Amino acid sequence: MSIQKMIAKHPQVQDETEELVLAARHAMLCALFCTSCADACSAEDGDMQQCIRTCMDCADICTATAKLGVRRTAQNVEVLRAQLELCIKACETCAKECEKHDDEHCTWCAKMCRECADDCRKALPLVK
Repeated sequence: MSIQKMIAKHPQVQDETEELVLAARHAMLCALFCTSCADACSAEDGDMQQCIRTCMDCADICTATAKLGVRRTAQNVEVLRAQLELCIKACETCAKECEKHDDEHCTWCAKMCRECADDCRKALPLVK
């Protein structure tokens, strides 16, 4: 299944921006990575509270970003732009936190967060 093909079937889509679709797709994946990382952190020894909280916050923000990114009817451009900017900030914050830890799940989460932030940055100029 392809989210890009799904969005292309929308009756009001005339000129789809591939970057926004990619940002939405990666935001949803990032939400899953962050959720998984937070869960794995909860099983780690030591104080992982900050990492867990940061991952959970990032997961929620990424989920909202993905949902806003696929809606095409009567777009609220100001809100979508703000959401993409918030997603970039959340992903960068989460990546920095996860990079403090040697756990492999944190390494993967940080990498996904960096990719998501980059994709949101690419989509931002196209939201007008």
